[in-house]
Amino acid sequence: MRSPMLEPAVDSTEPVPWWHSVLGFGGLLGLLVWLGAVNPWMLVFVIGIVVSVVLHEVGHFVTARRSGMKVTQFFIGFGPRLWSTRRGEVEYGVRLLPLGAFVRIIGMNNLDEVEPEDESRAYRQQAFARRLLVVSAGSLMHAVIAVVLLAGVYATAGPVGETGKVIVIGVAGGSPAEVAGLVPGDRIVRFDGTDTASRVEFVDAIQAQSPGAGVDLVIERDGRLVTLEAGLGSNPNPGFEGVAYLGVGTDSTGRVRAPLHEAAVLATKDLGLGVWDSLRGAAVVLNPINVVSHVVGTEDDPTTRPTTLVGATQVSGAVGERDGVAGVITVLAAVNIFVGVLNMVPLLPLDGGHASIAVYERLRSRRDRRYQADVTKMMPVATAVVTVLGLLLLAGLYLDITQPLG
Repeated sequence: MRSPMLEPAVDSTEPVPWWHSVLGFGGLLGLLVWLGAVNPWMLVFVIGIVVSVVLHEVGHFVTARRSGMKVTQFFIGFGPRLWSTRRGEVEYGVRLLPLGAFVRIIGMNNLDEVEPEDESRAYRQQAFARRLLVVSAGSLMHAVIAVVLLAGVYATAGPVGETGKVIVIGVAGGSPAEVAGLVPGDRIVRFDGTDTASRVEFVDAIQAQSPGAGVDLVIERDGRLVTLEAGLGSNPNPGFEGVAYLGVGTDSTGRVRAPLHEAAVLATKDLGLGVWDSLRGAAVVLNPINVVSHVVGTEDDPTTRPTTLVGATQVSGAVGERDGVAGVITVLAAVNIFVGVLNMVPLLPLDGGHASIAVYERLRSRRDRRYQADVTKMMPVATAVVTVLGLLLLAGLYLDITQPLG
């Protein structure tokens, strides 16, 4: 949603030269083709981001129109126009820079000039509940997107959890496991007469033995059950002296498809966890000291560094190669949650800033007098926020280029 206090309405009456449109759309198409050639999973992720951004603005657009407000523009992208068309009182179009999208609602604050005949349809003239709904609709849309994406993944591929199968993923050279004949891909069915359904159970069963003990393992290999004999050794890792050792790496986690109703419940729970993680993550990532430490190289923890869409796209490519479409969609859902939370920070020009103004005006209003905030007093804060976000963007972009994620 565009904030008129930071960017005035643009006169879009002039037609766009055809060659501007051809060059602009050609450049965007070339960028997508290049991205798909580099890593198709990255292309899938970027398309998902574009759709999410558009749906964010659809949330503002639909709730504003349903609340009786006048919307004059709905654009994808920023900068010079590539194409636009008018339907009724709304201009729809595409701009050159694919950095987001926006809708323009008239009368967002006392600085926005509105024709007298349209004043009753201005945002500032609507009831508190309607204003709050409109400015929150974008973040609410991100929450809906995240739940739908996660529920879809859980219902088709399943959430990551215990599968009930212990699979060998690695065998140490010269270990008792190698001597016994275990190879990656084997499924451990039974260890010394005890069924194993999880990696934890398997490790506990090994450690319950003594070094030098002989054990039988029933494994599943190529659809057949095979019995192997192994003599346990002593764990060579520091701190584990005297603990029985087989020398095999195992995993029992994976995706198990959930019924649709369970998938919806799990997705809703994960939304709540994601919101909490996003709040904690934003506090860490937006810490100026933390940002500087990453830029100068004194901190290298990737979980605490600022990043941009470039970094998220890099991660999606690596996740896609490992987990396929389910992994990419899960990353996309996480990004939607984070963006929705960040967008509601109560500072202009973010949507949360407009929401906080609406709440403040409500608290200051009386039955016989409606209070309207003077946003000119908030311009220094808004300018500072834009500056900080710009610096964070530059820092994150520098790190994503010099120290790629994924």
